[in-house]
Amino acid sequence: MKVFLGIISWIYTMVIAIRHRLYDWGVFKSLSFDIPIICVGNITVGGTGKTPMVENLISTLSSDYRIAVLSRGYGRRTKGYREVQTTDSYLDVGDEPLQMKLKSPETIIVVSEDRVAGIERIRKEHPDVTLIIMDDGFQHRKVKAKVNIILVDSTRPIDDDRMLPLGRLRDLRSRLSAAHLFVVTKCSDEMTPLDKRLWRNKLRTMAYQKVYFSRIESHRVCPLFNFDDREEVNYGQQAILLSGIGNPRPFVRDVEVHFNVVDKMLFGDHHSFTANDMRRLYAKLQHNPRAIIIMTEKDAVRLRRSKLPEPLMRAMYFLPISMELVEGPDTNLHGNIIAEIKYESKKSSAAK
Repeated sequence: MKVFLGIISWIYTMVIAIRHRLYDWGVFKSLSFDIPIICVGNITVGGTGKTPMVENLISTLSSDYRIAVLSRGYGRRTKGYREVQTTDSYLDVGDEPLQMKLKSPETIIVVSEDRVAGIERIRKEHPDVTLIIMDDGFQHRKVKAKVNIILVDSTRPIDDDRMLPLGRLRDLRSRLSAAHLFVVTKCSDEMTPLDKRLWRNKLRTMAYQKVYFSRIESHRVCPLFNFDDREEVNYGQQAILLSGIGNPRPFVRDVEVHFNVVDKMLFGDHHSFTANDMRRLYAKLQHNPRAIIIMTEKDAVRLRRSKLPEPLMRAMYFLPISMELVEGPDTNLHGNIIAEIKYESKKSSAAK
């Protein structure tokens, strides 16, 4: 089996390498636009924290730009261009775009599998937009971004990783040279200055590249459904964990700091919860009647309209998170993003 996977991995690597060469040689064209585009991406599968990064950019750059976010809308049942509304179902727009819209209702969030068409339509329908953030678009080389921000999960180093399906790499390590900025995500409080220096040496291949470090900041749990007579949640009480995200380890770690975790139901990324899943969860709750159920924000987006037994709904909470930068060799991420946008825009204007 490993030999077979190795052959598939080699074929996949060759296809990816040839595709990049064709773009590098100009056989396939990368399109530039007259509006700054920030690409937030990675070279691995699984959760590296792209959604919290995009939410952080929305929060910090909205005072300088009118922002639109463009996502593929992974796992949605619809096709084509669609502007996300707070009333949408995650099945129609994807769980992550809907999560971003619910947290930032004033921001334009668009899903389109054709990124070029998506950008062109945003420009046509929202001429006031001055910045587009392309979520998970690093492999989409038809669009030439002004700034590439590459995320690397600190809990899953890429040094010894291998290309799919043997490993988690979906792109070549050599593509890291195309990054303008790196953000090492999900850093622990135990990360030392030496650890950061080692990360910086691993990632930087070009002199201008900067490396930043971030952690996930967890906040107090919030009820998924509103009940006026709900009892107050106290740290230390029993909890059942529910998640369907790419890398649940940081979520599990954060909850275990404050709660007595008695059971878990962990699924793969973008999992659509079934009636059977809810029956199993209800059985776990009946076995632990004093427990609450804690899920991630992304899971809450998928379950917020569910019709469930009232005891199950009363027990459901989600853990809000935000991405926060931590001290590292490079500082002022958002100032440097703006500087990169201005530099790249000036360079593009001079080339015309």
